[in-house]
Amino acid sequence: MTTAPPEDQLRLLEVQALDTRAQQLAHQRRTHPALARIAELEKQIADLHGSLVDSRTAVSDLERELAKAEADVEQVRARAARDQQRLDNGALGAKDAQAVSSELESLARRQATLEDAEIEVMERLEAHQDALAKVEAAHAELDAARRAAEEERDAAWAQIDAQAQALAAERATAVEGLDPGLVALYDRLRGQLGGLGAAALRGTRCEGCRLELNPGDLAAARTAAPEQVVRCEECGRILVRVPEPSAA
Repeated sequence: MTTAPPEDQLRLLEVQALDTRAQQLAHQRRTHPALARIAELEKQIADLHGSLVDSRTAVSDLERELAKAEADVEQVRARAARDQQRLDNGALGAKDAQAVSSELESLARRQATLEDAEIEVMERLEAHQDALAKVEAAHAELDAARRAAEEERDAAWAQIDAQAQALAAERATAVEGLDPGLVALYDRLRGQLGGLGAAALRGTRCEGCRLELNPGDLAAARTAAPEQVVRCEECGRILVRVPEPSAA
């Protein structure tokens, strides 16, 4: 049977209060609203990433296609300029001049076709560039929102961690000098029973499980020796018998 000085048992309630507060702080850290926002923003960013990659790829492909179209037009223009120079020099015979003139006409038609294709590629590229700009703007907005949420989370965590550190120091002071066996039992029960290892017996009720003790268990708890560590028959927690308020 475990025994501990009654004053140590009473002080155990102070330790429990500190541990409960530390548990609440840990819960606040795990469930801070910024965490849900960060998760949602990261999902949206991930969903948008595919569109961003596709849009950038389309723009890159069209830029290469436009560069080729421009090179094709420039090649025809250069050929036409050389033919025109040959005609302008007047050194060609009539037959050659006629052939060069015919080629210039063909080159003009070819240039017109290539320029139309070039314009069509330019229009498609412009449309994709506009779409890419919108996707990049949306991505940047989401990323900025995520960074803001992360800053909010980090600030909250820093504040919570500071409180937890102060509580840990206060707890170390609170358990100093307490009966080692009592503390060991309390810590074991706290680990098994959701963080609540000790509770007060007030009136006829255990404040751990919030249940009324039956008359036999209540009588046994009240008549036990002050140094005896009593356990709640319902929840198994250490039952700390606090002094009953005196009648007015």
